[in-house]
Amino acid sequence: MEKIKVLAVQMESAIGDKYKNFEKVSDLIEKNITPDIDVVILPELWTVGWACEEFPKSSEVLEGEIVKFLSDIAIKHKVNILGGSFVQEKEGKLFNTCPVLNREGELVATYDKNHLFSYYDDSENTYITEGSNPVIVELDGVKFALTICYDIRFPEIYRAYRKAGADVLVNMAAWPLSRKIHWDSLTCARAVENQTYMVALTQTGTLPTGAKNLGHSLIYDYSGNILDEIDLKEGVIKAELDLPSMYDFRDKCTVLKDIHNKYEVLYK
Repeated sequence: MEKIKVLAVQMESAIGDKYKNFEKVSDLIEKNITPDIDVVILPELWTVGWACEEFPKSSEVLEGEIVKFLSDIAIKHKVNILGGSFVQEKEGKLFNTCPVLNREGELVATYDKNHLFSYYDDSENTYITEGSNPVIVELDGVKFALTICYDIRFPEIYRAYRKAGADVLVNMAAWPLSRKIHWDSLTCARAVENQTYMVALTQTGTLPTGAKNLGHSLIYDYSGNILDEIDLKEGVIKAELDLPSMYDFRDKCTVLKDIHNKYEVLYK
């Protein structure tokens, strides 16, 4: 496709209440989707919220209710879905997993979060097992590169995605308000340094600890221009991504050709 239109859902998750979150996602999509939307994107751990102690109780296998819920939405609206993430139980371990479904509701890919945030009294790595590989999934001919929250702090994974042919970088998060500067700076930088569209989606709302999610979701173009954004409220962001325009820009400004094969640091 020369152009693809995405819709990303920003929401406050009910902690540990999957069915209440199902209702909220359904409502936000129903109120905001239009027939021209190609891809719907959800935030990290929208099924349970960011509460690490809740992760084991909320875990499911891929064949469970969460993926079935997303499949039904994909079929009903004839859209592809990047399903944020949920806590997946797999071979006796738990993973922070993004499921991807096509327009027919078929599960076509999964991505397990590669970097686990376990600082400032958070303990993701106590419950969750680290994923081992970045994943690109092709939807309607467009290559989406999948990342989750803390992954944004590692430019290496995004450069690997760009070199592998990514058209759109996606980060699905539950990011704290206290680190707003980090979120805004890092998400924009990933778009600019890789000359790639970037969807940066996070949750909003207050956590059981009293901390607040940021709720500043954005869509950037390949030059770092903001195509759409939202503040603390629940809602959606939308944008049409013009791929020929991006590739024309890359042809005129061939930054990646200037990367050295090796950077050897000298101490003097």
